[in-house]
Amino acid sequence: MRIVRIFAHRVELPLKEGSYKWSGGKSVSVFDSTIVGVETDCGRIGYGEVCPLGPFYLPAYAEGVRSGLKELGPHLLGWDPRELFKLNQRMDAALKGHPHVKSGIDIACWDLLGQVTGLPVCILLGGRFGEKVRLYRAISQQSPAEMARNVQGYRDEGYTRFQLKVGGDPDTDIERIRAVRAMLAPTDRLVADANTGWTQHEAMRVVRGVRDVDVYIEQPCLTYEECLAVRRNTDHPFVLDENIDSLEMLVRARGDLAMDVVNLKISKLGGLTKTRQARDWCVAMGIAMTLEDSWGGDITTAAIAHLAHSTPEEFRFTSTDFNSYVTVSTASGAPQREHGFLRAGTEPGLGIRPRFDVLGPRVVEVC
Repeated sequence: MRIVRIFAHRVELPLKEGSYKWSGGKSVSVFDSTIVGVETDCGRIGYGEVCPLGPFYLPAYAEGVRSGLKELGPHLLGWDPRELFKLNQRMDAALKGHPHVKSGIDIACWDLLGQVTGLPVCILLGGRFGEKVRLYRAISQQSPAEMARNVQGYRDEGYTRFQLKVGGDPDTDIERIRAVRAMLAPTDRLVADANTGWTQHEAMRVVRGVRDVDVYIEQPCLTYEECLAVRRNTDHPFVLDENIDSLEMLVRARGDLAMDVVNLKISKLGGLTKTRQARDWCVAMGIAMTLEDSWGGDITTAAIAHLAHSTPEEFRFTSTDFNSYVTVSTASGAPQREHGFLRAGTEPGLGIRPRFDVLGPRVVEVC
């Protein structure tokens, strides 16, 4: 089996809530997603998806993904998509960095491997742990009262994990955290995610201001060193996200005891192959994980579900279902939320079938 064509579709994913807001006044109302196809000489096609959260979040942007595919694609023609580690080495040799460009190709090749073997991707990634995967709901940044009302609505839908978008004015963020925590049951978990939005002194004010509140603190500051300083001055459970972009950073953070939970985003690490490596290392080190991606629709949600379902439950802090946030469905067969939980599919590969009437024409084609 050999790769004969790599192509991509562009699709817009409007948000059901109208907009998604987080630290620093950042907001998005329509996500620009890239659906990647990898076609083989036997006629099989695997699919992946890459959807950066805008160029102001991580070092990636949607048009850059598509330009990168044109650059990288020719180097992969003729290669066997089933040899995933070998293919990843080839991608890294042909294009330094740019993990978001490689992620869609890698996910599509896992989809192909599942199709060829007749197995769902979660089985290939290690097995299916448990019956379902617990989800969190991200709460867009608004006033404390509005965020508390939104949380109550999502609790009624079955969610018990909430990621509160903070990283603004410290006094307001303290109010946000307290207002939302007051709406929750003792067994619910609340994460205050600053998305790098606080300076170090602001983060210290917030953690001291909510010292008596049951809350996790996620990525308070821009740099790893600032986050580590805050971590060493609070007894709240601590989550790292944006700074963890490689296995090397994971090893460093573990050595510094810099976090209790780590957020692993598939496209930030370059695909399922490298995220599985990081996941397995975290399991070996005893570190719990949020398993997700930057954003996406049905295909991204399927990839997240398979990764999460193949992770031992005791290390699975939470995951997310991005296809429930958007108004457009790009594929049939994708997992759907069931009262705050998700299940990976049982069909071969990712178990999805793209809706070509939604995707429109190809915007990239390398053959």
